[in-house]
Amino acid sequence: MKEAKLIVMYPTPTDLETFERLYEQEHVPMAVEKLAGKTRFVASLITSAPGQAQAPYHRIAEVYFPSMQALETCLNSPGGQETAGHAVKISSGGAPLFMTADVESFDF
Repeated sequence: MKEAKLIVMYPTPTDLETFERLYEQEHVPMAVEKLAGKTRFVASLITSAPGQAQAPYHRIAEVYFPSMQALETCLNSPGGQETAGHAVKISSGGAPLFMTADVESFDF
């Protein structure tokens, strides 16, 4: 089975300071605690979008799972639902974009 990941892309918040505080103090700890079956969590702060005045997203979170089945089981669990709901609640710049992906890695 291929590894899978959940990708959550947060638009630029209307209140950057409040979003960052809620993300770091509430959301990340919740994701670590309640997303059952995850193997890795990567939280990226977008610093630029070359060729654009402003990046369309402020943060991108990637949560890895050993399989798509494990990811889907997590998303349908109470902890997954609570964490996804919290992501929507704190995203003051608009609803975050949720995507799932099969992962292929190439090490150089």
